Amino acid sequence: MPSVQCNLDTCHVVVAQILIMEQKILKLLARKDYRPADAHQLVAPLGLRRDQFAELEKALKQLEHSGQIFRTKGDRFCISQEADLVPGTIRMNRQGKGFLLPEQEGVKEIVVSESDTGTALHGDRVMVRREVRAHGARRAPHERESEMRGSVVRILERKRVQIVGTLQKSQQFLFVIPDDPRIPHDIYVLPAKDVGREPIIGDKVVVELREWQSRSSNPEGEIIEVLGKPDEEGVDMLSVLRQYNMPLHFPRNALHEAAVIAKERPQGEPTEEEMRGRVDARRHNVVTIDPDDAKDFDDAICLQPAGDGGWKLWVHIADVSHYVAPGTALDEEARKRGNSTYLVDRVIPMLPEALSNELCSLKPGVDRLTKCAEFLLSESGAVLQTKFYESVIRSKRRFTYKEALAVIQKPRNGDPIEEMVHDAHEMAQKIRRARFKAGSLDLDFPENKIRLDAHGRVLFVEKMENDVSHQLIEEYMLLANEAVATKLIAMHRPAPHRIHEAPNEERLQEYREEVVSHNIPCGNLTHRPEVQKLLQRLGTIPIGNALKIGFLKSLMRARYAVEPIGHYGLAKAKYTHFTSPIRRYADLLVHRALFNKNSASGFALKSVTDHISETERNSADAERDSKDVKMFAFLKAQLKDGPLHKYQALVTDVRNFGFFVDVTELGMSGLVHLSSVHDDFFVFDSARNVLVGRRTRRVIKLGDKIVVQVCKVDSFKKQVDFQFAREASQQELRGKKQPERKRSGGQGRPGGQGRRDRQ
Repeated sequence: MPSVQCNLDTCHVVVAQILIMEQKILKLLARKDYRPADAHQLVAPLGLRRDQFAELEKALKQLEHSGQIFRTKGDRFCISQEADLVPGTIRMNRQGKGFLLPEQEGVKEIVVSESDTGTALHGDRVMVRREVRAHGARRAPHERESEMRGSVVRILERKRVQIVGTLQKSQQFLFVIPDDPRIPHDIYVLPAKDVGREPIIGDKVVVELREWQSRSSNPEGEIIEVLGKPDEEGVDMLSVLRQYNMPLHFPRNALHEAAVIAKERPQGEPTEEEMRGRVDARRHNVVTIDPDDAKDFDDAICLQPAGDGGWKLWVHIADVSHYVAPGTALDEEARKRGNSTYLVDRVIPMLPEALSNELCSLKPGVDRLTKCAEFLLSESGAVLQTKFYESVIRSKRRFTYKEALAVIQKPRNGDPIEEMVHDAHEMAQKIRRARFKAGSLDLDFPENKIRLDAHGRVLFVEKMENDVSHQLIEEYMLLANEAVATKLIAMHRPAPHRIHEAPNEERLQEYREEVVSHNIPCGNLTHRPEVQKLLQRLGTIPIGNALKIGFLKSLMRARYAVEPIGHYGLAKAKYTHFTSPIRRYADLLVHRALFNKNSASGFALKSVTDHISETERNSADAERDSKDVKMFAFLKAQLKDGPLHKYQALVTDVRNFGFFVDVTELGMSGLVHLSSVHDDFFVFDSARNVLVGRRTRRVIKLGDKIVVQVCKVDSFKKQVDFQFAREASQQELRGKKQPERKRSGGQGRPGGQGRRDRQ
């Protein structure tokens, strides 16, 4: 592709020139004798010609946008750090409190109180001024000793200018209540014009924000799309798609490129020329193990005895980089999307189906190109040798998790492929035990998958266990990811690394105090063995799951970064994502870095890792909301038409106004408010952190298992209230059928890989 390469080379030259200019500016502004100056005053000190002024302005604008410099009143520029200014992405909670995720590596999270967020909205790139606390100054209530605080001084970039919400009307104004509870402000709107259909009060609409100048007044906007009534079929999911800016279609040029690639291979397989020079593994007993509804199979394995008690393991990963070249429309769209998104009723793929479900998918019985990580393992599962190369395979069998589990659970029968599955299971369990012995944390929870009927209504909720069939594949993927990260670091190749920072020590101490308050032994949680002991202990007691949820909340979120600082949860010093290039752009970049030394562009990698970390968070939020809207509709139907189903719930927090519960069967949490309890009056005992009934002397405490029913569903606040279950009358139950409840070892997301994606 010479024309594409030529364009890339030209682009790299232009970018390099801009970078040189930016470095000169930063060097000047960092000088001790520098005084804030405007653009015209910077020309001479930088040694620029007058005809380079436009180039200077462009570089200044880029540096300001990146947050490295700051424009003061009078359009004068200074280094952001000199003024204690930190650029980053602000994330809000439902109470309006902000948390800045700094863009600079090594800078701690900055807490922004509700009154100091200005006009920032959840997800915006902002500039925050760090608060410099005088020595010995008193901290605010609930403020941690090491907590860094600040205030928003500028919006660098709006994450979203289009907001989904519900149209309402006061006596004088039309306004929209945003669906996202992290946007606490109603948006004033004018009567809609030219939007296809006239919106009516109560409709779901899309609003485009106008410039919002002051927090003291509500933002204003314009209705640009009417989605329909909230209870109309399809409107709930359309609202989620619009709210998270999920693309419904691929650009025409990307589809054209995919069609050309498929047309060049009319048999749906790679050509002989493409397979030439690759290691031929088509005779190996390669298999895939995936969810029953998966269509994109991007990983496969094979295990064989290697003599002297050793074993050869091949981890084959779909060679997406062979088809998706840098600089193409397919690559640009994949980078933009960042990853595939698995909503409750559909998949928003990163690549067109001609690639994701066909040419790249490791389907059985057809030739497929792969990138291979080959391991020589000892009898105990230790890695003795690793090799990486390009290969071609022909998968012998496609297993679902359920089918693989059935093979593992039955005696060996001599079938070569099933024998290999047995061997692979036994080896995976050895590797798993060694991983936990090395310090990896067991943070798995059962997952729920919502099954829908033909009309998009909840049919039943299926519980997914992390059984040995999942673990079989998971362990080999973790092994490959770690091996690739180790190789990339040894080669000094720029690539995205998967990192998980260690938790804040003060948060761990607060969590430890909570655990000890329940008379549960707990050591120093800054020592990993003590964390492992605690997690193991929590798995054996009724209160365990409730406290385990609290531990998860104290952890940082895994993300992508240029610097390989390690993965806390997995206890791996070197870790990346290599095994899912069909649905993660990070993996595609890792493939290019590992196999093509000229493909990695270090100067742009930081912005890419920040971007794909953000798309991952956006997809996770969209996936969660897609489940929520379906469950809210399901629970509202119960309140309206009955019957009120009974659910087992776990008490996860106790307050003076009620207690919070986790309803595992629904995959939801909610509040049981004391006002819903009619047969007793509960008093909060703060010393023991329990509620005590005055009449019955019943005690409600963390970890209690109770039976609840839905009491209230608030779609605006995205909250569900529950109440103690009452006995239903025979008349209520007559002719009413509860939704089917199934249990499975299958996967928790349509077409996805679930647990092995989250690490």
